[in-house]
Amino acid sequence: MRIDLQLHSTYSDGYLSPTELADFLLKNQVKIASLTDHNTVGGLEEFQLACQKKHIKAIIGIEIYVKLNHKKFNLLWYNFDDKNPDLHKFLRLSQARRRNQIRRALLKLKSLGLIINENKILDKYNHYISLNRIMSDVRQIANNRKTIAERLGVKSPSEDEIIKHFFKNREINKLEECYINFSHIIALKKKIGGQIILNHPGKSSRINESFIVQLKKLGLDGIEVVSPHHSIHNVMLLQRLAKKYKLIMTGGSDYHLNEGGNATIQNVYAYFKIEPKYLTGINKIIG
Repeated sequence: MRIDLQLHSTYSDGYLSPTELADFLLKNQVKIASLTDHNTVGGLEEFQLACQKKHIKAIIGIEIYVKLNHKKFNLLWYNFDDKNPDLHKFLRLSQARRRNQIRRALLKLKSLGLIINENKILDKYNHYISLNRIMSDVRQIANNRKTIAERLGVKSPSEDEIIKHFFKNREINKLEECYINFSHIIALKKKIGGQIILNHPGKSSRINESFIVQLKKLGLDGIEVVSPHHSIHNVMLLQRLAKKYKLIMTGGSDYHLNEGGNATIQNVYAYFKIEPKYLTGINKIIG
């Protein structure tokens, strides 16, 4: 039985609506799935209704940017009370900080000669604002595409190249996510329940066993073991750590979009699938 516990929609940085995402899951024979948009639960109701019609079990989920002391990381959170007012207050504050952050960044781009109506762009987004969507809006204007190409010295720069230059560059914008203290997450979890999972811990850094132990002591429930961001070595190491510290194992594709064009591999489902029988404790999440 195929499952997928990390997916993203147009409510954050994905390219399919929650309904289109359910269609995609049905096509790929996924039986249990979780929409884990960044810092928003805005798409959950639509996703649940669409999945119900297609006989897919939808698990309530979200992905949150978190920090503990100076360490920054991502968490996946499942089966919480998504209607709780404290949760929505918490998310609104995070989204407001993100909006202000993006506004300042757009004004900086405007000062560089790009044609930008920051209010018009920001008014399109009521939840999490992703950099890929913002750059797509900016590139809609032909003069902006020309200016971007000239600044980067590349005729057709990729999305990653553009974001790195305009949003990850100390000379222009050094933009980071809005990170929430782990202690705040644990305090909120006591009110709204659910399971908190360390998200793709092997994605961009060495897996830190002592850090996982620290999180476990503070209230972490599990680790995302199976991920396209992980090497087979990382998967095996995380399996051992999860068993050693009695942590739930989860898996997700981190799906955002198909590659399009003539790409032979359009998405991770071409070579990747998640089977719950290999994930110890997963029934605590998927039932």
